[in-house]
Amino acid sequence: MVEYSELIQEESKKEDPVISKSDFSLNELRAGEKLFARSSEFILSVVENNGFPDIALPEIAFAGRSNVGKSSLINSLVGMKKLARVSNTPGRTQTINFFNQNDALVLVDLPGFGYAKASKDDITRWKLLTFDYLRGRVNLECVFLLIDSRHGIKPIDIEVMNILDEAAVSYQIVLTKLDKVKKESLNSLCKNTNSIISKHGAARPFFHLTSSKDNIGLDLLRSTIFKLI
Repeated sequence: MVEYSELIQEESKKEDPVISKSDFSLNELRAGEKLFARSSEFILSVVENNGFPDIALPEIAFAGRSNVGKSSLINSLVGMKKLARVSNTPGRTQTINFFNQNDALVLVDLPGFGYAKASKDDITRWKLLTFDYLRGRVNLECVFLLIDSRHGIKPIDIEVMNILDEAAVSYQIVLTKLDKVKKESLNSLCKNTNSIISKHGAARPFFHLTSSKDNIGLDLLRSTIFKLI
């Protein structure tokens, strides 16, 4: 098995802004772990823009195209197997789902985008619901935009990045499924990712490398969330 923690550390020393343990103090790493020590609790699912919960907690949202591994990442992040519904069928998440994390923040699972087999009416409804959320949530601290490491940032992801830029919503790229990427491809992946995000004003200048399967980078993602709130 490739020692990805070492590879991440190596990439962080290059020009590519890969987040690594050196970006955090020991206290921040511990605080991130403590923040997710307790299980998350489901709050509600929203299907209309008048159903968003009125909760005075900071929110962290997760977005990504269908089958990017969003539900798996959320479940691994909080240490639960079935908090966010995992399915082999793309486009399964059709609502915005809210979860209470330790009474300190709310995790928001946004509908997956780019599912070609969904009806045009469904796609339009999902888009409007998501855009209404992004434009109207004053508690939203950051959107983590998940990208499949095997494919990198695709045109459909750039469309979403443009929307977030226009709405002035802060977001950060999270590359998923790192365990499926060959070691020799990692440097090229990081360079391409850095080249794209540098052109987007609302994108945070550092990105995460993660794998839900092998628990790669999840501790760093937890500590990043702690710092955000």
